[in-house]
Amino acid sequence: MSKILMVVSGADSLTLADGTTHPTGFWAEEVAASHEVLAASGAEVTIATPGAVRPTVDALSLDERGGVPPGEAQRFRAYLDGIANRLGHPLSLAEARADDYDAIYIPGGHAPMADLAQDADLGRLLNEADARGKVVAALCHGVAALLSATRDDGAFTFAGRVLTSFTDEEERQGGLGDSTPFFVESRLRERGAVVRAGAAWSDTVVEDGNLITGQNPQSSTSTAEAVLKALTAR
Repeated sequence: MSKILMVVSGADSLTLADGTTHPTGFWAEEVAASHEVLAASGAEVTIATPGAVRPTVDALSLDERGGVPPGEAQRFRAYLDGIANRLGHPLSLAEARADDYDAIYIPGGHAPMADLAQDADLGRLLNEADARGKVVAALCHGVAALLSATRDDGAFTFAGRVLTSFTDEEERQGGLGDSTPFFVESRLRERGAVVRAGAAWSDTVVEDGNLITGQNPQSSTSTAEAVLKALTAR
């Protein structure tokens, strides 16, 4: 049985470019659809957050204002209710060790930009996992969490690696636009990652060795399936 650590942001607000506070959280589809695929395979999925705080779902991810049809919102809400105990009692990132898992999986929502992108415990965990060749997967804004990983010389651990993320185009079309504190795609490029983006809102997954990334919520299921395929191949 594969063991997967799903790292979920614990943030419920994000400071915007103008200094104002914007409510946020994890994106429902990215946690629900990913967890459903991984758990259905028989994998043991452990949820972890910074400080073991209970993560907050972004209200927009369960609302037509967030582009989520009522039927899908109902389905995601029901699944999250079904794993409410696991979400309510997460492991603290500080206690997580890469050797205990076969893969690390980071879903998004804007919340990872507020905490995971700078989390030292996550940075340590990602460095440990990557050094051991374990699967490292991130989705949408969750790819921003990779920024927490740096080498001893301060260089970005995933510089030179090929990946995708929520794109600048998507941020302008259906995200926070110029209010965003930073554009994930641009920041990753600045840090030396090689970003390969699909068309806006397309189901796009990029694999580079043990690194698997998905572009947006539409890529949730495909990203989780790619992780399972990679684990099966080992």
